Amino acid sequence: MMGEPRGSSDAIPLLERLGFDQYFPVGKSHGPYGTLGAVLLALFIPVLLSSMFMGKKKTKQRGVPVQVGGEPGYAVRNMRFSELIEVPWKGATTMASLFEQSCRKHSQQKFLGTRKLISKEFVTASDGRKFEKLHLGDYNWITYGETFDRACNFASGLVRLGHNVDSRAAIFSDSHAEWFIALQGCFRQNVTVVTIYASLGEDALVHSLNETQVSTLICESKQLKKLGAIQSKLTTIQNVIYFDDNETDTDSGLSGIWTVKSFTEVERLGKENPVPPSIPSKNGIAVIMYTSGSTGLPKGVMITHGNMVATAAGVITVIPKLDSNDIYMAYLPLAHIFELAAESVMLTVGCAIGYGSALTLTDTSSKIKKGTQGDVSALKPSLLTAVPAILDRVRDGVLKKVKEKGSLVKSLFNIGYKRRLAAVEGSFFGAWGLEKMFWDCIVFNKIRTVLGGNIRFMLCGGAPLSGETQRFINVCIGAPIGQGYGLTETCAGAAFTEWDDTSVGRVGPPLPCSYIKLVSWEQGGYTVSDKPMPRGEIVVGGSSVTAGYFNNDAKTKELYKVDERGMCWFYTGDIGQFHPDGCLEIIDRKKDIVKLQHGEYISLGKVEAALMSSGYVDNVMVHADPFYNYCVALVVPVHQMLEKWARDVGVKYNDFPELCNKPEAVAEVQKSLSEVARAAKLDKFEVPAKIRLLPEQWTPESGLVTAALKLKREQIKAKFKDELQKLYE
Repeated sequence: MMGEPRGSSDAIPLLERLGFDQYFPVGKSHGPYGTLGAVLLALFIPVLLSSMFMGKKKTKQRGVPVQVGGEPGYAVRNMRFSELIEVPWKGATTMASLFEQSCRKHSQQKFLGTRKLISKEFVTASDGRKFEKLHLGDYNWITYGETFDRACNFASGLVRLGHNVDSRAAIFSDSHAEWFIALQGCFRQNVTVVTIYASLGEDALVHSLNETQVSTLICESKQLKKLGAIQSKLTTIQNVIYFDDNETDTDSGLSGIWTVKSFTEVERLGKENPVPPSIPSKNGIAVIMYTSGSTGLPKGVMITHGNMVATAAGVITVIPKLDSNDIYMAYLPLAHIFELAAESVMLTVGCAIGYGSALTLTDTSSKIKKGTQGDVSALKPSLLTAVPAILDRVRDGVLKKVKEKGSLVKSLFNIGYKRRLAAVEGSFFGAWGLEKMFWDCIVFNKIRTVLGGNIRFMLCGGAPLSGETQRFINVCIGAPIGQGYGLTETCAGAAFTEWDDTSVGRVGPPLPCSYIKLVSWEQGGYTVSDKPMPRGEIVVGGSSVTAGYFNNDAKTKELYKVDERGMCWFYTGDIGQFHPDGCLEIIDRKKDIVKLQHGEYISLGKVEAALMSSGYVDNVMVHADPFYNYCVALVVPVHQMLEKWARDVGVKYNDFPELCNKPEAVAEVQKSLSEVARAAKLDKFEVPAKIRLLPEQWTPESGLVTAALKLKREQIKAKFKDELQKLYE
């Protein structure tokens, strides 16, 4: 999950933001003979240190077929559990009870950590733009016991403030400790929480708050002015609670319209006037989570307390040796189910959670003042979550820096990488033991310090992770990746890679809280009778499947089906196949498949995933029109790579937009796309016949990608309608 998400407006090269130059062991020149000697030594080390054990790893059965109800298909359950699990332990049937029990069990252990803001300043770039830089101190911690007390105080304060416990509260904020405390406080009074992305646009924000009839809005103080601008459109808001987040200007003019209090004031009110808790039921709605949505207005998914504890119960069976000794780096949005589920897992086992942000994650992240440690350096986490787009950037950036160091350095890196890769894949065991120590010492340990140096396990979700990137992280960061598959509609709980599964491109067997069934999709050519593996639409059933869409019965009935046994199944729209060991692989998506003029089917997502491996591509959207026999693509190029090419070949330009319009630049990028498409064995009709280079990056703030960095196709198509039309002329 590292650095900033793809599409960040920060123009600083990724590896400089990650601090790679200062960490990579061969970053300083030691002369050609010193480097050559290291390479020659490295050639002999494997021979000297390896025992040359050869062997094959045995295939481990991870999932088995199971008989279930509902539409015919091929269903699988987790091998280790004959029945679905619903709770992590007896009595933890709701998030409120789980929170209380875990806080009492781990009362003296540190829980939520926040960095102290020492100072902030603004620097002006050469082009006149101003950037905020933060000087952050060490992490300050509160214990599980203190967190419980604060949540109870906030819960009481919420009631004393006048919040109607039969109405809903919303959290509209970036992630930090008070976000989590507010959530748990609401649960203590059986208040349903509406979660909204901090980057959500004005129309979607108004829609979300009005549709759910929110009476209390909890937000950052920086959001107060935004609320002031739209207050006339908000029909049910009565109270606004803002976090004490070092913002000096909290005068938004709202106090005459709504009751406006700081988070600290509400906690103090509750501490002085305690209210008995009102514990929710298992089937009560804990969260209405508004997805960022790739099309139209966002939909609110109703997540029950039972859904949340079931996912937590399932995931803790998968992560090895997960306990209170771990430290988790939290920097993704809590309004996304991936992060909310991850932090619920950490709560369940008593982990410490340190909060940060994508813009302050590393020593050279865009908002970190020079000389100040990034979040991972200060926290030194053992657990980290990530989305594939960020891991792809880490991989591409490291390889780019290695290439820039010259052929000898590249050879040294490649030798170590291949030896460690052979060990990870199990085809050769000599690269463990002494040889592993050797390669770690001269290459990989220094790279790992970019992420704090203590990462032992990574969780990846939100989109499919490429095999190349997964292997790269395994080797260079030295940690297994638990690649998960789930949706907001399944409370993130569907499938998860087990820690000892070294295969790539798969998302593991079903979690113990879920069944996964493949249902034939004849139109797309995917059936459960396919050989060598059954294929079809992925349908998830079990205790993690949510209660449907808020105020949208039609969509709920379309995608949620209750079988004759009473189990609810969610139809994901994703296409998967089951391997013989019971592990799931995502191979397509129904909505991404377009039939071209001559009858060929093209999977837009599959093509985009292949094209992303080009060093020139920061983001890409492939477009196919059924009235044509070819596809086209909109490409956001990597600024530094395209500008470097222009300098090398002598292409003159005044600014980056002008460079993107140069025919030579378009031809160079298209050549690269053709090469990676050929390497990925794409058919000719799958390779974009024409492309358009777009200079501006796609960010969640621009509304062109979701908070999970997935493409918003309809929004992109609407914004670049003219550009797409010209590509077909």
